[in-house]
Amino acid sequence: MDTWLVVGLGNPGPGYAGNRHNVGAMAVDEMAARALGGRAGFKAHKAARARVAETRLEVAGPKVVLAIPSLFMNESGSAVAGLAKYYDVPADRIIVLHDELDIEAGLVRLKQGGGEGGHNGLRSVSRSLGTRDYLRVRLGIGRPPGRQDPADFVLKDFSKSERTEVLPFLLDEGADAVQALIEVGLLDAQQRFHAPR
Repeated sequence: MDTWLVVGLGNPGPGYAGNRHNVGAMAVDEMAARALGGRAGFKAHKAARARVAETRLEVAGPKVVLAIPSLFMNESGSAVAGLAKYYDVPADRIIVLHDELDIEAGLVRLKQGGGEGGHNGLRSVSRSLGTRDYLRVRLGIGRPPGRQDPADFVLKDFSKSERTEVLPFLLDEGADAVQALIEVGLLDAQQRFHAPR
């Protein structure tokens, strides 16, 4: 059965773990916690600089490789390309989860292909894969308040209120969105997650 590669973008190390920029990695951790009962399933991968956990979202479902690159965001594409080659996964079965400034905090949007919107992680993935035609789960973090530089904003931790009111819902929705992409495809998943709630 065909394999899916699900990648959560972020920066490595405890100093970055709570940053808004790491919400993609957090959502893949959430998926692993659901599927494997915690983080113990992640192991360093021999073919790419990434932590990887292999699972299935349902008993008879396709194999799903959950991955979090162990590289900084702007270099993460080499890990994605290495895993895609190792597992022989085509671009249309690669799902990349990432933070998105242009989407209201707490909302999830899905797309395939298109530009990178200045996101260095996506730019690295597109360059390393040689295509933009992979699937994206865009996790809304909203724009920074006032005149704060977006580059500083994404490298700050979620605020206390965001951690209780926005983040748990966002991670849950992100994990659900990946499952929907795999089970029903992009168009049906978009209808589900883009509908007003």
